[in-house]
Amino acid sequence: MSLVVQKYGGSSLADADRIRHVARRIAAERATGSSLVVVVSAMGDTTDHLIELAGQITRDPDPREMDRLLATGEYQSCALVTMALHTLGTAAVSLTGAQAGIRTDTAHGRARIANVDPARILRELEAGNVVIVAGFQGSTADSHSAGEITTLGRGGSDTTAVALAARLGAERCEIFTDVEGIFTADPRVVPEARLLPVIGYEEMLELAHQGAQVMQTRAVELGWVNDVEIAVRSTFSDHPGTRIKEDPDVEQRNKVRGLATDRNVAKLTLVAVPDRPGIARGVFAPLADAGINVDMIVQNVGHAGATDLSFTVPRSDLVRARRLLEPIVTEMGARELTVDDSVAKVSIVGAGVQNAPGYAARMFGTLADEGINIEMISTSEIRITCMIGEAHLEKAARALHRAFELERPEAGVPAQAH
Repeated sequence: MSLVVQKYGGSSLADADRIRHVARRIAAERATGSSLVVVVSAMGDTTDHLIELAGQITRDPDPREMDRLLATGEYQSCALVTMALHTLGTAAVSLTGAQAGIRTDTAHGRARIANVDPARILRELEAGNVVIVAGFQGSTADSHSAGEITTLGRGGSDTTAVALAARLGAERCEIFTDVEGIFTADPRVVPEARLLPVIGYEEMLELAHQGAQVMQTRAVELGWVNDVEIAVRSTFSDHPGTRIKEDPDVEQRNKVRGLATDRNVAKLTLVAVPDRPGIARGVFAPLADAGINVDMIVQNVGHAGATDLSFTVPRSDLVRARRLLEPIVTEMGARELTVDDSVAKVSIVGAGVQNAPGYAARMFGTLADEGINIEMISTSEIRITCMIGEAHLEKAARALHRAFELERPEAGVPAQAH
C-alpha cells in the first residue's frame, strides 16, 4: 500500500464548506487504497488574528506564550477536518505536532526540526486511520525543556509535510494551496505569468527565498536534501500542478525560469561608520543573535577613515533591528542610522544565469528603459536581485517578464492553462 503525505493550507480550510471539500478530496484518495498522512494549517487568517489579539494585550509578548497561542489555530483545523472525514465514513484521527513526533530545537517562533519519531503515526496508519497532523508546530527535544510547544515560523506546515514525507518514505508529497502551482511570476502582479510543470530544487529555493510565497524555503531545502519530490497543486481543481524535483533538462530550458518580487524589505544605512576592523561584526552579530536575517549588504569605499554601510532586513523585523542598532551606532561613533521602508526587491532566477553572458545587462537595461533606479544589487550563481523603489515594483516585474520572454512555453513543454 502506497503512503501519501498531503498538506492543505489555510486558504483551503477557510470555512466549513472548504473543510468539507478538503475532506472529500482526502476520502477519495483514501478510497484508492493509499495510506494517508494529512498536514493542515490554521483556518484562513486565524494566525494573523491571534497575533493581532496578542498585540492588543501586550506590545512585547513572551515567545513561549506566543507559541502556545499560535499552535491552537492548527488544533482547530485538525479536529474539524477529522470530524468532516468521520461524517463521510472515513476512519481518521487528529494529532498535534508533538503527538506526531515532531521534535525541534528551543527557538520559539522559528524552531527547526531536530528529528521525527513516527511511532504514533505508524500505529494509527496500521489501525486503518487517515492521520491528520497539526502543521507549523512541534515540541522541544532538549532534556532541560522537553515537551515545550514550539512553532516553525511562517509557512511551517510545508516543512512539517516534507519532513514527514522524508521520514516515512512517502511515495508522494503534495502541497495543496489556492493556486495551481509555481508560476514564472506572481500572476496577481504579472497577468501573463505561466505555470511551470517542473522546477528544480535550487531554482525553487531561490524563488522562495526572494519572495515567492507558494513554498517555504526550509521545506524546499528538506525536499532537496532528502530527495523528496514535491507536487504543488490547487485544492480547487484536478490540475497536476508543478513538480519540484531534480530537473535533468535544466540546460535545455530558458536560462531564466522565474521572477520573484518581495515587498517585505527595509534598507538600513549606517552613515560615516569608522573604517576599521570589527565594525561589521559589531553591527551584524547582534542582529544574528536576535534572529534577524540580513540579506543584501553594500559597503562603500572608505574615505577619510569612514564609510557607509547599507543592508536590508525583512520589513517585519525593522522595528527590532532599529532598536538594536541605535545604541550600537552611537557607541561606534557613526554619524547616523537612516531607514528606508519604501523599497522592494525584484529577482530573476534560473540555473546558469551568472554563467550566461548578457543577462545582467538585459535586466539592468530593462529597468533603465522603464525609468527605474537600482539602489542595490545582489547576485548568486542562479539569481540576480535588484532593490528598487516599492512604487515601481509591478512595472518592473511586468517589464522583466517580457524582456526574458517568460510567457513563452519552453521547448517541448505544452502551454498550461490557468
